[in-house]
Amino acid sequence: MNAVAEADARLVQRCKANDAAAFNEVVARYKDRVYGYVCRMIGPGADAEDLAQETFVRAYTNIHSFQSRATLNTWLFRIATNLCIDHIRRGQAGRGRDASLSMEDPETRQGVERELPDNSHNPEQAALNRELGLRIQEALQDLPPRLRAVVHLFDVEGLSYDEIARVVDCPLGTVKSRLFTARMALRAKLLPYLDGAEAVESEQRIRERIG
Repeated sequence: MNAVAEADARLVQRCKANDAAAFNEVVARYKDRVYGYVCRMIGPGADAEDLAQETFVRAYTNIHSFQSRATLNTWLFRIATNLCIDHIRRGQAGRGRDASLSMEDPETRQGVERELPDNSHNPEQAALNRELGLRIQEALQDLPPRLRAVVHLFDVEGLSYDEIARVVDCPLGTVKSRLFTARMALRAKLLPYLDGAEAVESEQRIRERIG
């Protein structure tokens, strides 16, 4: 067990002993990471804030049932993932399709641009990078939520296959299959926006820009 996991385990034990300060420390330690993940899953805004807050409400309510087989990190992501998938499904039921992240949302557009390289000296390349960044976000939001989750958990959050399997509650082989399927879907959608030379390394470039 690494130092972070050991520190988290001690926090969990304090939480189970009804130490309110310990749970406040859990929130402080993980709130930004959970909120960032939720934003990538459903898009930024009030709904993301609500789901991130609900993640910690449920964690607090169920902390006594937390098992040491999982890390605190993966447990929080599991709660957040389930909440996001339920939210997306409610949106599908209400609108007849997956809720898509608006590419005209100024906050979203700024978030994408901040993650792309600075090409101010090359306006044409900068425009192409912005376009690719927006297309990546669109392609991610078009993925079914279970595929979307494994991409973000692996490529952005850096979780291992085993950790993701615990988060999404499925066999290891299913995680690998979902990740492969998601990447193939992203590649198919994004290759038209890459020229011949870039296409050779497209998967790596796409993976770098997902986060």
